[in-house]
Amino acid sequence: MIRGAQRRSTLVGSALTRWSARFAATLSTPGLLVATLFFAASLTPSLLPRTLITQGVLSGFSLAAGYGLGVFGRWLWGYLELPLPGARAQRITTLTAAGLSLATALIFLHQAAEWQNSIRLLMELESVDSAQPIRVGLIAALVAIVLLKIARLFGLTFRIIAGWLSGHVPRRIANVTGGFLAIAVFWLVIDGVLVEASFRALDASFQQVDALVQPELEEPTDPLLTGSAASLVAWHDLGRRGREFVSSGPTAEDLAVFFGEGDAEPIREPIRVYVGINSAETIEERAGLALGELQRLGAFERSVLVIATPTGTGWVDPYATDTFEYLLRGDVATVAVQYSYLPSWLSLLAEPEYGAETARTVFAEIYGYWTELPRDARPDLYLYGLSLGALNGERAADLYDVIADPYAGALWAGPPFRSNTWRTITAEREPDSPAWLPRFRDGSIVRFMNQQNTPERPGAEWGPIRIVYLQYASDPVTFFEQRALFRRPEWMADPRGPDVSPELRWYPVVSMLQLAVDIAAGDAAPTGYGHVYAPEHYIDAWLEVVAPPGWTAKEIERLELYFQKRREATDGP
Repeated sequence: MIRGAQRRSTLVGSALTRWSARFAATLSTPGLLVATLFFAASLTPSLLPRTLITQGVLSGFSLAAGYGLGVFGRWLWGYLELPLPGARAQRITTLTAAGLSLATALIFLHQAAEWQNSIRLLMELESVDSAQPIRVGLIAALVAIVLLKIARLFGLTFRIIAGWLSGHVPRRIANVTGGFLAIAVFWLVIDGVLVEASFRALDASFQQVDALVQPELEEPTDPLLTGSAASLVAWHDLGRRGREFVSSGPTAEDLAVFFGEGDAEPIREPIRVYVGINSAETIEERAGLALGELQRLGAFERSVLVIATPTGTGWVDPYATDTFEYLLRGDVATVAVQYSYLPSWLSLLAEPEYGAETARTVFAEIYGYWTELPRDARPDLYLYGLSLGALNGERAADLYDVIADPYAGALWAGPPFRSNTWRTITAEREPDSPAWLPRFRDGSIVRFMNQQNTPERPGAEWGPIRIVYLQYASDPVTFFEQRALFRRPEWMADPRGPDVSPELRWYPVVSMLQLAVDIAAGDAAPTGYGHVYAPEHYIDAWLEVVAPPGWTAKEIERLELYFQKRREATDGP
């Protein structure tokens, strides 16, 4: 019996030795250590709260990226012929590193809920008791395994190609050529097959959604509405977002109820014009339809005309247009022309210049007609855009082309990080102003606003054009940076924005991955944070851009309270 027990013990010890040897042989110790550090850093807060899935995916990508960098470091060490530990020392080191990595991961997973609550508290969300560490760990492990398998497949492809070439050319040339050919093969498969197939499927899906006629929206019978039988634009050609745009918004009756019978200022029915992507074949024809519809409805007889550039799906934020129409007591016309039915990020990838070309053509068509009108008998002209609409709207008109007869101003909400104009202005800001709320020169042309409005600038006066950027410090669409891969963004420096967690830290590689995940969650943020702009902040921004007469501080407060209640009724408290 004793001999049997000793034999079993010997067999178990031998099996554990073989397992540990295989484990140590298949794992890179530097890769494991760097992967753990990246995994731990991925659990720290960034700009927005994360769901279980987004956290798991982010941590999985971080794990894979850290492991890859560690493996590369180990290869470089060997390539430089620096001393390496022996097999036994390597096995002990790997097992020790695995234990330390597991302990580190558990400690950081336990802390994750507190880090997420540091953001949720700022955004007035309920705190969470747990970050669901087991599920996060499982999702992260699965994502990392898939990514590492793909990386190993790439390595196998490289070795096969390089091995075949080595029989015909020198080894180093074979390796270099094999590397380029392996990259080309993977690029063709990913970009030429997977991405193209995905784009086709998404395009067909979003096209069907755009064409879907909502049963609750009926074709207008009023000839003074776009989409009616008298309109130049057919109802079914407006697209889903276009039909929502022309069917919503306050009526003259709604405005009269808000302002009351004792209000001395006249109230008018707001004009909304929309041209869908299916309304005409070419951009020029759609721009011509927009101008024709504005003329048909008498839009140039209003006091204000707004050219709104929609987002990728064709959406115009109703909080922006509704608040503006209240501030102007309905004496305003707004026009928008659709250039895509894809989400903004997908539109930017699939057709990056089409939106800008549409914005330029529409502006040139309307601005050209507007400049022909007598200056004392035409509306003040303003531009508006949110997100991709802000990016394309900025590109619609070069200030040098309009300086002789400028439009009155523009409101750009949530400007994307790809905006060259926004980046230039932010880079050239006053040195003592933060990157998330810059002060640009004397404030006579460009000003920035957030939840706390514009900082006071004694003596600052507006010039002939008023441009306001409305942006939140927690908006990843605005503050994403590719350079966060290797350096800390300026907006992370103190003082930080009022909606940015004090626990946020910069980590190489991981911070860029965090911001990329935040972009995907930007539209899911609570109203007033992230990439979701609140009506009360639109009101403050429009007041700065347009300065409509007759508004007292008390009346502005009442209007903001009215829209806050509307928002809470729609979004919930």
